Amino acid sequence: MPEIKTRIEKIYAQVIQRNPGESEFHQAVKEVVDTLAPVLHKHPEYAEHKIIERICEPERQIIFRVPWQDDRGEVQINRGFRVGFNSALGPYKGGLRFHPSVYLGIIKFLGFEQIFKNAVTGMPIGGAKGGADFDPKGRSDAEVMRFCQSFMTELYRHLGEFTDVPAGDIGVGAREIGYLFGQYKRITNRYESGVITGKSPKWGGALVRKEATGYGAVFFAEQMLKARGDSLDGKTCVVSGSGNVAIYAIEKLQALGARVVACSDSDGVIHHARGLDLPLIKQLKEVERRRIRDYAQVHRDAQYLERGNLWHIACQVALPGATQNELDEASARRLVANGCIAVSEGANMPTTPGGIRVFEEAGVAFGPGKAANAGGVATSALEMQQNASRDAWTFEYSEQRLQEIMINIHRTCHETAAEFGSPGNYIIGANIVGFRRVADAMLAFGVI
Repeated sequence: MPEIKTRIEKIYAQVIQRNPGESEFHQAVKEVVDTLAPVLHKHPEYAEHKIIERICEPERQIIFRVPWQDDRGEVQINRGFRVGFNSALGPYKGGLRFHPSVYLGIIKFLGFEQIFKNAVTGMPIGGAKGGADFDPKGRSDAEVMRFCQSFMTELYRHLGEFTDVPAGDIGVGAREIGYLFGQYKRITNRYESGVITGKSPKWGGALVRKEATGYGAVFFAEQMLKARGDSLDGKTCVVSGSGNVAIYAIEKLQALGARVVACSDSDGVIHHARGLDLPLIKQLKEVERRRIRDYAQVHRDAQYLERGNLWHIACQVALPGATQNELDEASARRLVANGCIAVSEGANMPTTPGGIRVFEEAGVAFGPGKAANAGGVATSALEMQQNASRDAWTFEYSEQRLQEIMINIHRTCHETAAEFGSPGNYIIGANIVGFRRVADAMLAFGVI
């Protein structure tokens, strides 16, 4: 397939040329397109109709000013983004991220990943992402409210339950979703609950949505080990982060018999060899909004490692659940040397290409984010279903649906990897599953 590989290299070079300086987006595109040569060989019509080229170009990119006043009355100005990448399978769907690191390249990387993540769920949703370079950390509720209202005042005109349905991401939780939806409702004079997901269950949100990404990453890890005749029971685990993804990954790991010994935040790592006290972590992070270092004030036998490296702690299962490129090649080698046998990504692209190579060479079961953390967006799609039918499901039923979706994602990725000659390679499996579903829909619609 030399000609096909040359074509793919030209496509990637074109992406870099058209999107200069957007390194995260380049990385995400390369990780996908490098696996697609066997698909183009089997389906030459995808190349003929330039499906890859069209997928790599967003359908729309929106950048806007977000002015707001802080509590001192000083005017602040941030930049907002919404990138609708692909709507072949349904309305745009993807979260909003509020963090100082946000710029167009981050949003495009996340939106590109979202295309395939949403496709592997089998749900009728397209891929998008948005956000702003606003940091809610340390801001008062009133400041966050004023920012969210200003942000939605511009964004609302581009949203709709059949057009674009945002959700939460880093820096955007139930508080921010409430303010955003409140402003949308105020401007439009419509209680269109299906226009945003991640809402409180008290006013249209789905039970299990808060837990979904963390639970889903654990369900995927469970299935990877099951395929190898193993289980999570008795395994020592580490989970990066201490937000929703990490907290509920810890909760489900503990429920399945695993011992989670470490988690982290942007300041450092807490290591508790006898197992983390999850109720304390929830109290610190969800109720009091404190830093993870304060855990050691309660449990004196726990060790706080300021600016420490979580991946140096010995474990059998690792769940990177914080942010992109947090697990590099050196850390991956340390994990392998310490006996790690499975990695399930709870964040978006948290493992660098070098780290992935280390895991592949060592035979570690590796669940890429577009498959392993798809539980969050899958449950958002379930929330859209409930909103459309004016229904509300129980926690138990919602979790059952989530588990079924994750089992099906694992099965299709596992089978597809084997079909294309790479058994056990979930990256290839997930990329091809997502790409084929989107590509077939694009072919059906013609050149649009």
